[in-house]
Amino acid sequence: MRHSRTLAGSAAFMLALALAACGSSDSESEGSGDKLAQLKEKGTVTVAFAGEEPYSYEKDGELTGATIALHKKIFKEMGINEVKGVKTEWGSLIPGLNAGRFDVISAGMSILPDRCKQASFGDPEILYTTALMVPEGNPKNLKDLDDVKESGAKLVTMSGAIESDYAKSLGIKATEVGSPQDGMDAVTRGRGDVFALTGISLRAMAEKSPDAKVEVTEPFVAVVDGKEQVGAGATVFRKEDETLRDAYNKELAKITKDKESYEEVIGEFGFTDAERPKGDLTTEQLCAGELPDAK
Repeated sequence: MRHSRTLAGSAAFMLALALAACGSSDSESEGSGDKLAQLKEKGTVTVAFAGEEPYSYEKDGELTGATIALHKKIFKEMGINEVKGVKTEWGSLIPGLNAGRFDVISAGMSILPDRCKQASFGDPEILYTTALMVPEGNPKNLKDLDDVKESGAKLVTMSGAIESDYAKSLGIKATEVGSPQDGMDAVTRGRGDVFALTGISLRAMAEKSPDAKVEVTEPFVAVVDGKEQVGAGATVFRKEDETLRDAYNKELAKITKDKESYEEVIGEFGFTDAERPKGDLTTEQLCAGELPDAK
């Protein structure tokens, strides 16, 4: 019995070597293609979402939102029919991704240099501008973050969100909260004078809470060190999942190519051609921090 095991083991070893020799070039070229193959075989992709309207959230027990709609459409085209969600605090999204708790991040996360060091971002799928949620009537007449700084207004931002980075860069002391609802509550309850977040998020919140005594300012592009902080959000992948990311980008391009295709998928969530990437801002530029000078 011992001898037959040795022969069988040797034969299996030689067969493995032969197969490796035949397929080594394919493995090297595919890199992390195994992840894409695994997801196709399972037929399911697990996405992390932060519960922020209108990007990714739950409604009546169902996973929904603009980035979820994109993912359902795109992953189906990739041969992956089911999208499952894992609600995750914003600050735990990238750590959880890298720990393997889910396959991708579906939260409209802004593409920033520091984040690009930790994970791999797909192509831009949503363009961002910032807005301010203020008490009804905008008593401090705040229009942008420069006004917030000059007025000494008590600023509230969401922990991990790009507006927190803007505040730090501009030398504005901000109170960080864990969710968009916490930010709105801070304004309505007088704990803060203004809550900064992406314009489309704040508009969605205000529409959902018509009795809240708040209003949302016109969106603006923040300027830091003379640079316009042009923002774009994307799906986030592990760095080793390049083939999965590239396959995703290929399908995404079919949606962002024109206004009609884009609005057909996410128009119901309040997104318009104004939020559609036009190809003049790339992930490579945003990861490198190459932003245009303020006009």
